[in-house]
Amino acid sequence: MSRIGKQPVTIPEKVDVKLDGHTILVKGPKGELSRELSQEVEVKIEDGEIIISRRDEGRTARSFQGLVRSLVANMVEGVSEGYKRSLEINGVGYRAEQRGQFIRFDLGYSHPIMFELPASVSATIERQTQLTLESVDKELLGQVAAKIRGLRKPEPYKGKGIKYSDEIIRRKAGKSGA
Repeated sequence: MSRIGKQPVTIPEKVDVKLDGHTILVKGPKGELSRELSQEVEVKIEDGEIIISRRDEGRTARSFQGLVRSLVANMVEGVSEGYKRSLEINGVGYRAEQRGQFIRFDLGYSHPIMFELPASVSATIERQTQLTLESVDKELLGQVAAKIRGLRKPEPYKGKGIKYSDEIIRRKAGKSGA
């Protein structure tokens, strides 16, 4: 039995949840999200809680129950509080600059990289080396942060590149001189 899937998702006061068949729509003060849910699970709203149950005891239904519960909980938390992801840029001459919905990165390549942010993701840049991304959609925020990190992954010798602010880079010793 799924321990996560059994837990109901409590709906905060400011959040409105609507079900339309297998589509869930969650509205809150930060924005709104909708998602098509799996046919393997049944979703009910009772007493200010969202309850996810399985249609049968098959393997796919068991695996989808916990997944759907986590996705719905992330949607409710996203529209009520939002999500943040911080990145750090390390390296001489490495910097970021915001230009509307684009971010210009100078990362040691022969050309600057212009990265377009999706409409629901906003960015703030502090000191040209601290980048904070905010969104109501946790999945999209993680994808955007991973794409930005992939522009110049941190290398293990000097630690140059883009890394998550809570990430620890395991450093290697370089060549030892004679």
